[in-house]
Amino acid sequence: MGHTFAEKILAQKAGLHEVVPGQIVEVTPDAALSHDNTAPIAGIFAKIGVKRVARPDIHVVVLDHACPAPTTKHAQNHKEIRQFVAEQDIEHFYDVGRGVCHQVLAEEGFALPGALILGSDSHTPTAGAFAAFAAGIGRSEMAAIMATARIWLRVPESLKIVVHGRLRDGVTSKDLALHVIGDLGADGGLYQSVEWHGEGVTALDMEARIVIPNLMAEMGAKNSYIPPDEVTFAWLEDRARRPYEAIYPDPDAKYERVIEYDAATIEPVVACPHTVDNVVPLRQVASTPIHQAFLGTCTNGRLSDLAMAAQVLAGRRVAPNVRLIVIPASSEVYLAALEAGYLRTFVEAGAVVESPGCGPCMGNHMGVPAEGEVTISTANRNFRGRMGTAESEVYLASPLVVAASAVTGKIAHPQDL
Repeated sequence: MGHTFAEKILAQKAGLHEVVPGQIVEVTPDAALSHDNTAPIAGIFAKIGVKRVARPDIHVVVLDHACPAPTTKHAQNHKEIRQFVAEQDIEHFYDVGRGVCHQVLAEEGFALPGALILGSDSHTPTAGAFAAFAAGIGRSEMAAIMATARIWLRVPESLKIVVHGRLRDGVTSKDLALHVIGDLGADGGLYQSVEWHGEGVTALDMEARIVIPNLMAEMGAKNSYIPPDEVTFAWLEDRARRPYEAIYPDPDAKYERVIEYDAATIEPVVACPHTVDNVVPLRQVASTPIHQAFLGTCTNGRLSDLAMAAQVLAGRRVAPNVRLIVIPASSEVYLAALEAGYLRTFVEAGAVVESPGCGPCMGNHMGVPAEGEVTISTANRNFRGRMGTAESEVYLASPLVVAASAVTGKIAHPQDL
């Protein structure tokens, strides 16, 4: 019998002929990602009693969550991280302004087919868009990797999602992913390897694909995987920092479940407060008044996302009493958006453009809503208090819907303008 992607890659990384779901394997990651939480991880590492990081070459540290530092406490945290990476000879360090860690990991060529990536951030599965096995882990586990360069992983069961046909105009990969989460629930892929197949996925460009594994973290997935193809290889052509070998599941692989969708039936959707699986068709919540719109994050802060929003905003103004905050996912995206004229479009429309980073998604230093206010966001989480205020509401939607909502002052799709 054949094997799934997760089974094949974990067997390879563990040096075994084959593995089965539930089996525990010992592996060394190709990349170990951390961010602003590197300082507390370093504190745990110090308590282990090991003086030197075992493999500084595999560690990637990105400052992105509370950036630039909004308080002295955050500034001190950043200072400690800079000192730690210098002392431990960790070369892959990206300071304030480079961007959100998952976007940076891709742009810097760490997210590669066949790579094993572990990160102390729950949205590490994002790199699965590039056919990596990418999973989030805890701080103590990352400290153990610092000390030993090894970790135990449980081989996950696999869920296969097949999307037939193509998405209609005005429907994005964000709508597709939210639709699936709404259908299967917030625990629909709990500790599973979620594989995506079918024309509905292969027809997407690389940036649209990245959205899907990113959101699978909200369905409880351990990792998510999109088979690599010429679109993947072309995007990596000038980025891959080492040779790579793509891994594909076998045609006769055994899955826990196989679920099929017709892309043509997917429509624009919105995740309503206060859970990501509280997904409804946009038409059901259209005209809901908003106070703030946020375009950015590791989910939808890429150039194509900004392009979509800029097209909606061109020649229009943000509605009175509404704030639109735009944050490119990285410095690379920022420069490209600047050259394309998108940032000018945003500013002329009345938006605020901030430096690359997590921004309002962090919920502690910019774009914090007032009590009773409603935000529509391109982020991946909307639980109570996520953006810093428990007595507020967060709706999640595509860049098209966020931009149109900013213009109308209420939840809307560009087709309604």
